[in-house]
Formats: sequence, C-alpha cells, structure tokens
Amino acid sequence: MTNPAENRITVGELAARFLESCGVRAAFGVISIHNMPILDAFHRRQKIRFVSSRGEAGACNMADAYARVTGTLGAFVTSTGTGAGNAAGAMVEALTAGTPLLHLTGQIESPFLDRDLGYIHEHPAQLAMLQSVGKAAFRIRNAETALATLREAHRLAFTAPCGPVSIEIPIDIQKQLMDLPEDLHPLPVRPVQPEPGGVQALADRLAKAKRPMLWLGGGARGARGAVERFVKMGWGVVTTVQGRGIVPEDHPACLGSYNLQPPSEKLYQTCDAMLVVGSRLRSNETLSYKLKLPQPLYRIDANPLAHNRGYTSDYFVQGDAEATLNALADLLEGRMNVDTALVEDVQKARAQAAASLEDALGAYATLKNEVGAQLGKAIWWVRDITLSNSMWGNRAPVLDHPRAGVHALGGGIGQGLAMGIGTAVANAEHELGRRTVVLSGDGGFMLNVGELACAVQEKADFTLILMNDRRYGVIRNIQDDIYGSRHAYVDLHTPDFAAFCASLGVKHLLLEKPADTAAVLQQAAGLRGPVVVEVDMNAWGPFQAKFAGPILKKD
Repeated sequence: MTNPAENRITVGELAARFLESCGVRAAFGVISIHNMPILDAFHRRQKIRFVSSRGEAGACNMADAYARVTGTLGAFVTSTGTGAGNAAGAMVEALTAGTPLLHLTGQIESPFLDRDLGYIHEHPAQLAMLQSVGKAAFRIRNAETALATLREAHRLAFTAPCGPVSIEIPIDIQKQLMDLPEDLHPLPVRPVQPEPGGVQALADRLAKAKRPMLWLGGGARGARGAVERFVKMGWGVVTTVQGRGIVPEDHPACLGSYNLQPPSEKLYQTCDAMLVVGSRLRSNETLSYKLKLPQPLYRIDANPLAHNRGYTSDYFVQGDAEATLNALADLLEGRMNVDTALVEDVQKARAQAAASLEDALGAYATLKNEVGAQLGKAIWWVRDITLSNSMWGNRAPVLDHPRAGVHALGGGIGQGLAMGIGTAVANAEHELGRRTVVLSGDGGFMLNVGELACAVQEKADFTLILMNDRRYGVIRNIQDDIYGSRHAYVDLHTPDFAAFCASLGVKHLLLEKPADTAAVLQQAAGLRGPVVVEVDMNAWGPFQAKFAGPILKKD
C-alpha cells in the first residue's frame, strides 16, 4: 500500500519540483533561514544542481546567463529583506535583456507581515521593490494557491517581452504541508502568431525591394532557420549586439554588429527597404536614434508596443520572429528579384568597418585577433562593461551561434564574472560543448570579485581575460574629452592579482606584451577550471583611438 505521508510535501519542495518540471538543471543563490525549506528540497532530491554564490547579485547574474545560453528558464533563490534587495541591480539587467527568470525569495512569518512591527529581516515594501525591478512579483499566501502562482510566474517570464518574475514565500508557508499535485508541469506558452492579412500586406510591400536589409535583435535569436530563407533570397543582414550569431558572422551576407559605423550607414542609403525584427533599436546602437536607416522601415515584434518606438514604422506586424518570418518567406520566395551586388556591398562595408576598428585598437588588435585564433570559434563570449568591450568585444571575435554572446546589456559594470560562472555551469549541465571566455576590466572585476571563490568551488570552466589599467578607463577618457582632464575618482587600487588568484587556487597567467598573446592564450586554452589571463594595459600602452562613451551624432 502507498504510504499517505509519501504524497505530502512542503511548499518549499513544491517549488523545487516545479523547477524540475520546467527543465531547470541548475539554480543559483545564497542559503538563509528564510529559504531553507526550498534548498533542503534541492539537496534531498539531487535533481537540480545548486550553485552557492557569494552574493545575491551574483546569483541573479548567473541565472541570467544560464537562461540566455540555454534558452530555458533561469532560477535563483535569495533571502528576504536585504538579501532580496542585493539582487535588484542584477534583476534590472535581466529585465533589460528580456531574460526569462524565476526569482524565489523568502519573507518573514505570515502573522507578522505588513504590521510595521520592526520584525527582524522584514522588508515592509519588498513586493513593491521586486515589482519595480522585474516584470512582476507575487506572494504565495497559502499552500492551496502555491502551484497556480508558480505557473503564472513561469508563464509571464516567457511571455514576450520576457523578463524576471519574483515570488516571495513567507517562511511558515514554505514549511506548510500539502498534497503532492498529480501534474506539476508549467502552463504552455505559445508564440504570438501573426495575423495573416498583416503578413500578406507586409509581403506586398517588400516584394518589389531590390536591396533589402534585415536588422536582427535579440528577439530574433530563435529564428535562425527562418532568417536563412531570406539570406538565400539575397537579403543583407545586420544585427544588434544582442542579436549576434543569428547568422554566422563570417557569412558573406552578414554585416555583423557593425550596425552604426559610417560604412554601414553609407550602405543603408543604397538600400530600398529595411525589416527590423525583435529589436528595440536602442539608443547606443542607433547614435541616439539619429542613425540614418533605410526607408521604408518595417518592423516585426512580439511586443505590440514596439511599433513606432525610436523610429517610425512604415508597417508593423505583431508576431513571434520565427513564425512571422517563416510566414513572410512563404509569400516572398520566388517573388523577389534582389540585386546580386547587395551581398558584395555588405562585404565591402563590413571590411571597411572592421579595418577602421583595427586601426583604432593599435596593439590591442593582436588580442582581438588571437582570442578567436587560440580559443576557438565555438565559444560563449561573455563580456562585462569595460573599455575593451566597447572598443572591440561587442563586434569581435566572430560568433557563429545565436546565443553565443552574453553581455551586460544594461550598461552596469561588475556582472561579467558572475555571468561567466552561470554560462560555464549551463555549458556543463546541458552538455553544450563550447568554451566559456569572459572579458572584464579590473574595476568591474573587483565589484563582485568574491564570486571567484564560487567559481573555484564549482570548478567552473572558463577563461577570464582581465584588462587591468588600474582605473575606470572609459570615465577617464570622458574626463579628458569634457572635463579638462580632471581625473577625479577614477584611479583604482587593485590587488596583486597573481597572489590573489593563488590564494583562491585560481590559475593566473600574466600577459605583459602583445608578442606573447598567442602563446599565453594557447596555454590558457589547455587549462581547466577558472583561469585568469591578466593583460597589463599600462605595459601595453593606450589604444590608438580614445573611446569616451556611446557614440553620438552631431546635428
């Protein structure tokens, strides 16, 4: 006979089992007295790998990167009050990037909630805070509604535009017993299907175009097969930084993410149509909306609010990128007569933009080129906000996978190390077979440097290229450009990174001069676990050109 006790579980265990049913293989967080029923269930069941981060911000960044590279749900667990608050900045990043995350957090005992008693660990406005930094936030108030709340949170996280959803569960509710539900699966989230008449109208507008361009954003990452149909029709392709790799960046028709350089803008003026798919046309990729894009400009987006944002849409179709592009290709294949010179012109524009980038880098062009040559093409390219990323990391090395690029889209520093850990864990748990490479500056690295201990404990496999100039390089350049070279608050005291890494058991390689780049990166490629390659930028010297913040276009 079945023991009735075997069919009784806590709400904390329900949360763990629900994540399992969502396909989550690794979750991240910090254990505390206000989440122990959840984490105890992880531990007992051994179905989900739990990564103990050193801070809640790191946990969220790890889950964010995990979700980005796998295309599945990211999950992280925090404590209540300060613990949940620590994750706020990282949740803003996930919201900006449109990453589907589920954040489980604790709360104090239900009888004392919302009574302004000064109860230990209470954050009286925690739910409002979480709502402000995520897509939505819920409180589970009893066992009876727990599964419904989890399912709705998952549905919202995956409903376009995707984003992080928080659920706070008071500790007494986490411990509450309930019957094990027969079905724990999440609700299906179906792609937004375009209205056929709208697709037909868009096809009619595009059919006569001779030099059409596709502009692909992060919302099109699942549409590679559909995009390939347009490439076969002769279309040119350009991507945002978030859309890199949807078309392999060494494809002749791909401009890569050289989307705002003068040769690209000149190319756009020879085109007679642009179709923007899954992109918000963000300010720093459009010269603050002054980049001259081809006209007419058409848009496809699952979010209806994208219509006329930033740029006026000559026609807009709401729909999932893959479904809408496939429906559009069905109507255009065999109907278009695209100029065969377009692809050649795309190649020329890309070559000119890449050459200009190479000239701006000076000695650092060696590093850019050797990353691809020594670490391989099959990489996860994870970047923090740092001078080197702005100069070259956002456009090189060549990426060949729609999810290969992971970066701090919202512009916050200090998130790259944790994102690298999350990516490495995802690569291992999902057997994705790629190398994780992280690009970080010394200032950002120090912001969450404690997560390097987490990387050692988890045996996270990655190579971190640490660009050390002992300062906030971009800010210093802005001060040179605008503030009369008054270098206030930008010079940084940094540790002896070799000694610091040794104290943690992290492999450290020093790269003091460009001539050693190939050998050092080749050595790093042969090592396992976390590896730090420190580039001594003061020994290398300055870039050939100065980067002083996002490029602006003068009227």
